[in-house]
Amino acid sequence: MVRLARSVNPTVRIAGTRKTTPGFRAFEKYAIEIGGGDPHRFNLADAVLIKDNHIAVYGDLEGLIKLIKGRTSFTKKVEVEVSTYEDAIRAYRAGADAILLDNMRPSDIVPVVRELKGRVILEASGGITPDNVIEYARTGIDVISSGYITHSARSLDLTMDAERI
Repeated sequence: MVRLARSVNPTVRIAGTRKTTPGFRAFEKYAIEIGGGDPHRFNLADAVLIKDNHIAVYGDLEGLIKLIKGRTSFTKKVEVEVSTYEDAIRAYRAGADAILLDNMRPSDIVPVVRELKGRVILEASGGITPDNVIEYARTGIDVISSGYITHSARSLDLTMDAERI
């Protein structure tokens, strides 16, 4: 996925998600790095991610971002998950450090990239696989995150036989 995406967008980062095999996260994140990808967050404490459910419960996107930014260390990035152009603009204006464009088609991402590229980190996620990663990379997005990298990796059938010497 890294090679495919960078063939059309040399600066894009391909990141793994936290969707890893229980007990194997460190190994799977290391494998992502070895493959040229970005391990993204290792756990929930690495950054603040305001998800759609948080926004729905709080009821005010801008107010929630300001509340979280006011209570979070300056060392932590605050990323906001959105699924529309309008919410991406609102999140940017409210001070988000990064915006996660969730389950948006490449054609819907392009206007967000045109408006916000270079002002805030833009990440695309949701259903991105080797089959469509080039389309997402062509949008000019900064980061493409994909659970496919870990949850769809093929297992290696390995046997360890011991021999007495």
